[in-house]
Amino acid sequence: MNADAGRAAEPAWALELDCRGMRCPAPIIELARRYTEVGIGELVAVVATDVAARVDVPAWCRMRGQEYVDEAVTTDCTPAYVVRRVS
Repeated sequence: MNADAGRAAEPAWALELDCRGMRCPAPIIELARRYTEVGIGELVAVVATDVAARVDVPAWCRMRGQEYVDEAVTTDCTPAYVVRRVS
């Protein structure tokens, strides 16, 4: 058995927004306010405990013309919604 099985991968994102404990719409407001801190093509992770973020982050990406990459998991098992800045 692989010793790394079930372990979260090291983050590949340029910016992690710690939105743990924030309620909707605060994680999206934080993303909108800060995503331009990374270069075009780089990744931003919205780490959020609010279940609405699972729907809100991809919807924000569609509305703002950014790329929703995927859902990941942080080392403490918190969901991280990964966005690529495209403009």
